[in-house]
Amino acid sequence: MAATAHLELGLLDAGQELTRFISGRDGDGAVVSFTGLARANASNGQEVSCLRLDWHPEMTPRSLIELAEAVAARFDVSDVRVVHRAGSITPGEVIVFVAAASPHRRQAFLAADYLMDRLKTEAMFWKHESGPSGARWVEPTEQDRADRARWSD
Repeated sequence: MAATAHLELGLLDAGQELTRFISGRDGDGAVVSFTGLARANASNGQEVSCLRLDWHPEMTPRSLIELAEAVAARFDVSDVRVVHRAGSITPGEVIVFVAAASPHRRQAFLAADYLMDRLKTEAMFWKHESGPSGARWVEPTEQDRADRARWSD
């Protein structure tokens, strides 16, 4: 099984990532992917013109690969990939791409779902939203924590 992660400082093309991930894959029966986009509104409804994800040059990439490896060890998957943006992101741009490949669909779905729940709560990013009504630091929501807690680790 393989697990890879990449911290992207420029634009992230989810279609290109998916094409690369699927290419040459003849031993798997399923690939599940998820693409996360920056929203134009915060959870409190305020307009967001820019999302900034601050990162640490050592801790952030290490957290991404550790999460990908944990997913690969937990589920019957042959490959897991995470590509996560950092820096300034505008609404509509891709923030994250994850993919899981498996001989059967169920494990691929579970792996991608679990990986997103862990990324939302554990990846080493500091999230800052700004817009016309001001700027604010953003923490994982109660729903993010509840989604993570549903997995018994």
